[in-house]
Amino acid sequence: MSKENSGVLRAWESTMRKTQAAKKRANNIFGITSMANVTNNDLEDDTDKGVSISGEAYFAEKILPNGDYYTGQWYDNFPDGQGKYLWTDGCMYLGEWHKGKTMGKGRFSWPSGASYEGEFKAGYMDGSGTYIGSNGDTYKGKWVMNMKHGHGILNYSNGDCYDGEWRRGLQEGHGKYQWQNKNYYIGQWKNGVIFGKGTFVWSNGNTYDGYWEDGMPKGNGTYQWPDGSFYVGNWSKDPDEQNGTYYPSESSLAANLEWDPTTVYNEIAGCKIGVGERVSIMPSQKRLATWYSSKGGDKPRRMSVDGRVSVGVERPLDKMSLWENDGNSNGLRQVRRDLDCELLGIPHNDANPKFNLGLPLKAPKLEKRQGETISKGHRNYELMLNLQLGIRHSVGRPAPATSFDLKASAFDPKDKIWTRFPREGSKYTPPHQSYEFKWKDYCPVVFRKKNTLLDSLGVELSSKDSQIVHTKTLRKLFKVDPADYMISICGDNALRELSSPGKSGSFFYLTDDDRYMIKTMKKSEVKMFLRMLSAYYNHVRSFENTLVIKYYGLHCVKLPGTTQKKVRFIIMGNLLRSDYTIHRRFDLKGSSLGRITEKNEFETDNTTILKDLDLNFIFKLQKAWYQEQIDKDCEFLVQERTMDYSLLVGLHFREISTNGELIPCQRQNSENESTDHISRTNADQLLLDPKRWASIKLGSSMPARVERTIRKPELESQLVGEQTGECYEVIMFFGIIDILQDYDITKKLEHAYKSIHYDPTSISAVDPKQYSKRFRDFIFKVFAEDT
Repeated sequence: MSKENSGVLRAWESTMRKTQAAKKRANNIFGITSMANVTNNDLEDDTDKGVSISGEAYFAEKILPNGDYYTGQWYDNFPDGQGKYLWTDGCMYLGEWHKGKTMGKGRFSWPSGASYEGEFKAGYMDGSGTYIGSNGDTYKGKWVMNMKHGHGILNYSNGDCYDGEWRRGLQEGHGKYQWQNKNYYIGQWKNGVIFGKGTFVWSNGNTYDGYWEDGMPKGNGTYQWPDGSFYVGNWSKDPDEQNGTYYPSESSLAANLEWDPTTVYNEIAGCKIGVGERVSIMPSQKRLATWYSSKGGDKPRRMSVDGRVSVGVERPLDKMSLWENDGNSNGLRQVRRDLDCELLGIPHNDANPKFNLGLPLKAPKLEKRQGETISKGHRNYELMLNLQLGIRHSVGRPAPATSFDLKASAFDPKDKIWTRFPREGSKYTPPHQSYEFKWKDYCPVVFRKKNTLLDSLGVELSSKDSQIVHTKTLRKLFKVDPADYMISICGDNALRELSSPGKSGSFFYLTDDDRYMIKTMKKSEVKMFLRMLSAYYNHVRSFENTLVIKYYGLHCVKLPGTTQKKVRFIIMGNLLRSDYTIHRRFDLKGSSLGRITEKNEFETDNTTILKDLDLNFIFKLQKAWYQEQIDKDCEFLVQERTMDYSLLVGLHFREISTNGELIPCQRQNSENESTDHISRTNADQLLLDPKRWASIKLGSSMPARVERTIRKPELESQLVGEQTGECYEVIMFFGIIDILQDYDITKKLEHAYKSIHYDPTSISAVDPKQYSKRFRDFIFKVFAEDT
């Protein structure tokens, strides 16, 4: 080591001995919070009324510097055990604490008179509990992260009552709502409104049994009177679309032929669903006035009860900030890196930044846009024109005028339409500047919007005729507007081609608005997709929150010439399209062989797709959000005998300093340091208005945290590194992609060959059941419960 660096090292060691920063850094890495003990002198200044004996809990009564009051068990400068905390704004918590967090059973009350009594977890209302609002509303049931989630009963102050399932603070699933006038509904709910199959019963005995949409009858339904008379038909708020038949009972004196079904809508409109009280502030947002030193006149610092702000913990960069500007920053960073490696007991490895904990994480350099614009002269310019002409023709072509146009035959692989596009145009196609080509739509009725009377009514019929399946097409299920779809793909702006083909040799194209991705396909993939299309349709129709990628169309272009080359391609949603900048992208399979990016850290940018062995985070979300859906999706993929799929994850880091460093949750910004971020407090504002959660779908724009991990050099092939305790606030995007690989003879031979040379559990090509189990187990390791 040079003399210059040697001098720096001696200065650093001296500082370390004086401040004991090495011990604190080690504690921080392993997630241990160390607090300085208070002294008797502090008690006289009203900053701390209690005596701390190292390693022992004691009873304390404290009037804190900001006026807050605490009485109860105290340990290591934190409430720990039973205790009561009273904030100056009138909020109060009485119950169990653990290291300064409300954890266990307790009671939280607001100055408005509202109260919650039940279970807490990491500062949140989480578990079983009862909330009594200031207006008299009472909810008793399950909670997850301050939101009603699971089974619960809400008694409204006006006499209404809901008993059923909740999801993210809103009624969703099966439940019963009874109004004070004795009318009641029992059936399906979605996002807080009646939606799906259910029965409405009036106090006078009249009933409606059928389908609902947005709180009103929509589709097949039967209205019945107590005397046995009934009306059955297709329901809609639009009188022109309403149609049905009235059947009088034998006991009725006269047929009610003049009865108007629209009166039902007026009656239901008068039965309002109660709106829960909006909470002014959540328990997880309340902060504790604590302090980290009894000497030096340090000002008290505040910490939220969910522990999101570090108190008295020195971060690895705190002392380094004293030295960064003396011209020796490179040498000091090396010293810091070496010390961190010694603390963790791992050898120094400058060649691989994955093992350097001392280095702060930096946001990757930002590319302006993904891909190369396909302009005139590009090798695929003509192909792009063909594609856009074909899509415009497919979307604009009127559908057959049939009542039931989604029969089982609609999923037949032989159901395809060829269209010829001559340059001079024809009866069905416009003239164009490209060469003549032929266009094929596979199973067109399954994808496109239909022009049928029943479809306009939103009817979903059951029939003894097994040929009749459904009436909603895929693009309608995915809420795709035909005009927007056409403009995105066929508008004035050109498509963009990604820089290189995928491993399969397929090319990828992006629309100008990044909404849709177009992938060229091999013939075997087309066959696979057509074989599983019916099951895919049923799966995405049954599970609105499925993580499986959305497909919008399957097409083929036959080029002119003697070879008659065919280019097959599929249109799918872009999972990572967002107004947020995606800083990190991961393609995760749960296997290790070859699953690492060849680029080093300095060559990557925000468009680089990283792989399993590049992953240096675990993702922290509530398991209730995703576990059941991942299980359902994997069961579907096993059933279809597909494998080699992966989880695509995109991360937007909320807090980034001006010099590009990612700011951990517990690191505080200096007064003159501006950041581009959304604070955790703003994230909690989502919880104040549960209806805002309805706009956040599973896998899309999800507020979360990620924790940094590290792999030891001798365990470089391990999939999940060791946790460091360093967490970051993120917006997450994720979904399952590449689901069209069949476990065919080619993959079986690949498995047999690689198993001879490598560990069979480390390779991608394995039996679908084994692949699904490994994939699922891996997901549940890298997705950890956020506590």
